[in-house]
Amino acid sequence: MTRVPDSDLKRRFGTRAVHAGHIADPLAGAVMTPIYQTSTYIQEGLGRHKGYEYARTRNPTREVLEANVAALEGGRHGFAFASGLAALDAVLTLLSAGDHVVSGENVYGGSHRQMTHVWARHGLTFSFVDATDSANIAGVLTPRTKMIYAETPTNPMMQLCDLAAAGEIARGAGVLFVVDNTFATPYFQRPLELGADIVLHSTTKYLNGHSDMVGGMLVANRDDLAERIGFVQNAVGAVPGPFDCWLALRGTKTLALRMRQHDANGRRIAEWLTQHPKVKRVYYPGLPSHPQHDLACRQMKGFGGMISIELGSVERAKKFAERTRIFALAESLGGVESLIGHPASMTHASVPADMRRGMGLTDSLVRLSVGIEEVEDLIADLEQALDGAG
Repeated sequence: MTRVPDSDLKRRFGTRAVHAGHIADPLAGAVMTPIYQTSTYIQEGLGRHKGYEYARTRNPTREVLEANVAALEGGRHGFAFASGLAALDAVLTLLSAGDHVVSGENVYGGSHRQMTHVWARHGLTFSFVDATDSANIAGVLTPRTKMIYAETPTNPMMQLCDLAAAGEIARGAGVLFVVDNTFATPYFQRPLELGADIVLHSTTKYLNGHSDMVGGMLVANRDDLAERIGFVQNAVGAVPGPFDCWLALRGTKTLALRMRQHDANGRRIAEWLTQHPKVKRVYYPGLPSHPQHDLACRQMKGFGGMISIELGSVERAKKFAERTRIFALAESLGGVESLIGHPASMTHASVPADMRRGMGLTDSLVRLSVGIEEVEDLIADLEQALDGAG
């Protein structure tokens, strides 16, 4: 179980990003964490070793990443997984058949699919609610409720959950509060400080930031909860390889720099999109027109580079997504490069159509992951694509 030292937590964010979790290399004094590409470790004798027996259980490269991300979240314990969905699977493994989970309705399509198509078959029950109103969360709690799960901002509708209010509800009910912080990252939002018990990340996205690995992460403060997660991590075994951990660790070192640029570009582009006659609506928490802008200003320190736009027709959305030249048409988000996607047919295709429509996720919605390129070039690319979309 990886535990973050107090010295790492006392440093400021940018310093933590570069140094937290680092272990001095005993062989050559390498400045960068080595890639411990091994499946097992030599033991000095029966029951005598250096703390490492088998790489599923412990790996030095993975431990540095776990401590680094945990420190960025202001947490004590970090646990790396092979994907964001593997991290979610580990969270739900903490529950038992018959337990009830309250989840925001607008979560990543893969999360919804795992909950309804995998865990529901094994006895967990789920209530999906509009988490923009905390009363909706409190209204569906039952004696069997064991977890509240929230994504904020949500994918792709950019809705917010009031973390402090939801955390208070969870504490009052004696249930776990889990927050997917992938969109905001710990640079802009730290759910543990607002009442969350567990923070989840797809490290594939902003934490890595270079679109070259797949991974997940859980962060917790409570020692008892960390013991349970650590047991699941080892017992189930959905851990990332050391090279993927090294790639993610390389990414977190520049997280503060990248997020500032994502945010600057995102704000500029969101404002520009609101003025374009072919854009019917812009979903971005940084806009004063966003219905939860005040909440965003309270619980976030920035708004990032994720924007969704309503174009009014499926045909226009399709043409727009296929005409961009800098924005690449691709799944995923959070890389240094700009991406464009169509949630209804890509990330959220597995969510029932009536549920998508109920939350405003139409077939004419397009999602942008704004990268760190020159913003004038990005705007020019969006402009020519919109002009040609009809």
